[in-house]
Amino acid sequence: MPDVVLPCLNEAAALPWVLSRLPGGYRAIVADNGSTDGSPRIAAAHSAVVVHAAPRGFGAAAHAGLRAATADIVCFMDADGSFDPRQLPRVVAPVEEGRLDLSMGRRRPTDRRAWPVHGRVGNAVVAWRLRRSSGIQVYDLGPMRAARREALLALGLVDRRFGYPLEMVLRAAEAGWRIAEVDVDYAPRVAGRSKVTGTVRGTARAVRDMTKVLSR
Repeated sequence: MPDVVLPCLNEAAALPWVLSRLPGGYRAIVADNGSTDGSPRIAAAHSAVVVHAAPRGFGAAAHAGLRAATADIVCFMDADGSFDPRQLPRVVAPVEEGRLDLSMGRRRPTDRRAWPVHGRVGNAVVAWRLRRSSGIQVYDLGPMRAARREALLALGLVDRRFGYPLEMVLRAAEAGWRIAEVDVDYAPRVAGRSKVTGTVRGTARAVRDMTKVLSR
């Protein structure tokens, strides 16, 4: 069964809900990126594997989790409760069945608070540039996705910031992977504000990091 990488920075309030909803047989790997709220302790108490990732950055945490994974298929998902872990099988199935090499969850907001306008616009602009420059028909660069572990490691991903999800798609396309999206629910996070979509500054930082990846 798949491993699920959960990049984490101060998600103590959301982790119990997220980890309790993992489908049977799915193993959680919480890649902690310097939390100060006890997130690693809570994750371990809920039977998750905990790895400590440095330096600070989404890509650093995601890649540390990938390196710690041992399952054939690895999923990625935010640890803030905005995604329902019970929907992971719909993202995993196309990879498991050999229909896709990279399956990506396309976010469908369940509430207007889930995805602020600046977050949607920033994502749409980067996705449009990706389609225009590469021909990849991807409309969302969201963090819920699944692929085979060895193939992911072979991509040689180097970005350790918010450009990591985009670099994964670009490298996968260059390698001739079959890539497509599957609809998943996207809800308001359990507590606090998203470090990316929660503020205009966070969204701008993510767009900047992704733009750097596109320009390489």
